[in-house]
Amino acid sequence: QVQLVESGGGLVQAGGSLRLSCAASRTFFSINVMGWYRRAPGEQRELVASITSGGSPNYADSVKGRFTIFRDNAKNTVYLQMNNLKPEDTGVYYCNVISTGRPTYNYWGQGTQVTVSS
Repeated sequence: QVQLVESGGGLVQAGGSLRLSCAASRTFFSINVMGWYRRAPGEQRELVASITSGGSPNYADSVKGRFTIFRDNAKNTVYLQMNNLKPEDTGVYYCNVISTGRPTYNYWGQGTQVTVSS
């Protein structure tokens, strides 16, 4: 079983920055997509950003231009750099890794809280 360990959440004022990290406990032997999701209070979990094994990113419209996702395949780690944070970015952020080939897998982290004060 693979563990995804997230870090970097916290409390920040609007306009501030945070960097989230998610490290996998072992190497993945197939191509995959690593992503960050968030669940705002009272809302469903939604995709924030994702990145393929080849480095192609995808962003939710609400974070384009403010967030950057990148990965270090040698360290089995994905990052989310969050700049110009807004109160509506508040939520629990979850790391996800899903295979796009064989073998199939879909792993989730335990979540890290991000709170942006106005």
